[in-house]
Amino acid sequence: MTDLRVGMVGYAFMGAAHSQAWRTVNRVFDLPMQVKMAAICGRDELKVAAAAARLGWEAHCTNWRDLIARDDIDVIDVCTPGDSHAEIAIAALEAGKHVLCEKPLANSVAEARAMVAAAATARAGGALAMCGFNYRRVPAVTLMRQLVAAGRLGAIRHVRAVYLQDWITDPEFPLVWRLQKEKAGSGALGDIGAHIVDLTQYVTGQQITGVSALTETFIKERPLPTASSGLAASGNGTVTGPVTVDDAAVFLARLDGGAIATYEATRFAMGRKNALRVEINGSLGSLVFDLERLNELEYYDATQIAPEQGFNRILVTEAAHPYMEAWWPPGHIIGYEHSFTHEMRDFVLGIATGADPAPSFVDALGVQLVLDAVERSAGNGSSWTEVEPIYAEVSS
Repeated sequence: MTDLRVGMVGYAFMGAAHSQAWRTVNRVFDLPMQVKMAAICGRDELKVAAAAARLGWEAHCTNWRDLIARDDIDVIDVCTPGDSHAEIAIAALEAGKHVLCEKPLANSVAEARAMVAAAATARAGGALAMCGFNYRRVPAVTLMRQLVAAGRLGAIRHVRAVYLQDWITDPEFPLVWRLQKEKAGSGALGDIGAHIVDLTQYVTGQQITGVSALTETFIKERPLPTASSGLAASGNGTVTGPVTVDDAAVFLARLDGGAIATYEATRFAMGRKNALRVEINGSLGSLVFDLERLNELEYYDATQIAPEQGFNRILVTEAAHPYMEAWWPPGHIIGYEHSFTHEMRDFVLGIATGADPAPSFVDALGVQLVLDAVERSAGNGSSWTEVEPIYAEVSS
C-alpha cells in the first residue's frame, strides 16, 4: 500500500478535528493509500510540540515554508485563519503538493481566484486541491442531495437555511482573530454562513444568482486578549479594540433553477450552540436536515395518499446510506467528527484514483462569490446584487 504523507498547518479547533480524521480514516475505510501523519506546523514551539504529541503527528515545525519544502510530504492540510489560506495553499500547489484547505477558501474573491488558478496549474502536474466543507459529508446531507437529484422533491421552489450560535453574546468576550476582518475576512457570514451557502447549493444542485442582504455588528468594541497601547479603554479601564466583522447576516436569494431562498447566519442567537438547519421545499415534497439531530432526515412525500401524508423521520444509519457501511450496526449513531473522517476518505480516494475531489476550489470560489455579493448588498442598503458567475472568474 502506498503511503500518503500529510503535513498540516494549524493545531487549534480545526487542526484537532482534522487530526482525528487523519488518525481514523484508514482504521475505518478500506483505502488504497495509507495515511502517515508526518508533521504539524504552528508558530509557538512549545504549543505545537505539545499538539504533535497529543494529536499523533510524527514531527512538528514552526515555519510552514519548511513543511512545504520537505520532499517526503505529499499533502498540505491548511487549518489556519483565512488571512493565510491563499499564501500557504498557493505555495504548496506550486511545490506539487496536494492541498486540503479549510473553508471559507479565502478572505476575498481576488485571493480565491488566485487559488483557483494555482489549483488548475497544479492539476496539470497531478496535484489535487479540495476545500473542506465538512457538512457535505454528514450522511443525512449526502442522502438529502441524492433524493433531490433523483427527483423525489420535483421542482425545487423554496430553500430555507439558518446557522445559529451564541458564543460571543457576552460583551466581555475578547477580540479574538475571528472578530477581526484582516484575519477572518468576515464574521458570521464567512465563518458559518459559508456552510449554509455551500450546503444549499450542494443539495439542490442550483447556484445562487442574486441577493439582498443585511448585516449587523451588535458589539462594536471588545476587550483585547492582552493589553495594547494606542487603543480605546472601556469605563473600567480595560483596553479594547474595534470589532471589524459582522455579528449576523441575513439575506434573500434567487437560485438559477428558479427557487427562492432565505439565509440567516448569526453568532447572537442566545441558547443556540451550533444550530444549522436546512429545509428544501419542492413540488412533490420537502426535506429537512437539522445538525443537532445529524443522524436524521425529515421527508414529506406529497405523492402519498392524503391519510398517509406527513413528515417521516429517516434514521440515516443503514449500511446502504452514504458512508455508513464503514461504521456500526443500524441504529447506532455517529457524530460531528465523523464528517471529517468522511472528508479525508474522499480526498484520499481522489488522490489514489486521480479523480478530482469535491468541493473543488472552483466550488469554493462559488461560495466566495456569494459572500462577496452579500457584503456588497449590505453595504449598499440591502440593494439587489447579482452574484458574479463562476465561469467569469475561472475563464478570465
